[in-house]
Amino acid sequence: MRLKVVHGWRDIEPEHRGAAVALGEFDGVHKGHLGVIVGACKAAKDLGAPLAVISFDPHPRRYFDPGAEPFRLMTVDQQARALDALGVDFFYILPFDEGMANMSDEAFARDVLAGGLGARHVAAGFDITFGKDRTGDPDALRRYGEALGFSVSITERLGDTDAAKYSSSAVREALKAGNPERAAEILGRPFAIEGAVVEGQHLGRELGFPTANIGAGDYVRPKLGVYATRTRLADGREVPGVANFGENPTTGLVEARLEVFLFDFDEDLYGQTIETDLIAFLRPELNFSGIETMVDQIKLDVAQAWERLAPPF
Repeated sequence: MRLKVVHGWRDIEPEHRGAAVALGEFDGVHKGHLGVIVGACKAAKDLGAPLAVISFDPHPRRYFDPGAEPFRLMTVDQQARALDALGVDFFYILPFDEGMANMSDEAFARDVLAGGLGARHVAAGFDITFGKDRTGDPDALRRYGEALGFSVSITERLGDTDAAKYSSSAVREALKAGNPERAAEILGRPFAIEGAVVEGQHLGRELGFPTANIGAGDYVRPKLGVYATRTRLADGREVPGVANFGENPTTGLVEARLEVFLFDFDEDLYGQTIETDLIAFLRPELNFSGIETMVDQIKLDVAQAWERLAPPF
């Protein structure tokens, strides 16, 4: 990966300053985000400057509401890979702490954008807000840029219909509704859950359907149920499969997690990090009357998933 991840904005190395930056959350790096990044990319080329993206960790929503339900579309590692694929040079991850939360919009522009990062251009979306109480907006950003020496570009609203704005919220709504295809349309790729494979109940192997189990962490919770999937292994291989995202009401309730059965695969994955795309929703999670009934349904799920995944493979 050629992208350089830069943590913080104070005392950063001189070679990591002076970029054209895209400002936002970029959770999902979806098509709406791409518009902002393209604005920064054009400026970077005109200025002969590096291309950078700013994001925050933790997400401001998690900082202000620690008890909020899980909502993330990506881990930081997934964000970094997506930005690297777009040719971004620097990924600035700014700590969202008490100091950042209480920083005025003017102080953010002056101390972080101009002073800390030495930004030469700032690209943002039409609905950007920044600073304490979200007092900063596109007009304020332009004013601060003019005063502090960085140019500004604002990306207009992007969407595929008048009513459908490309947004992280729209992706979350699609996933919660059991519509991963719509989520993929907004993201420009399937929604994917990444994590280390952990031990489960071992029942799947006994039944002939061994699964790789991944905790859901702070990912948004898709509709509970069964999905056709595609999984990338640590060595780069991609394997089709079928997965249950749920709580296992038949065999004993657990915290929501992803359990992936990989087709034509029999290797030990414990401890390895894998990433699984949710391609299509097949059915909701069910509470079966017994194990035999559940196995019969799993066989149907496997057949249906093969059907949905056959063309790409």
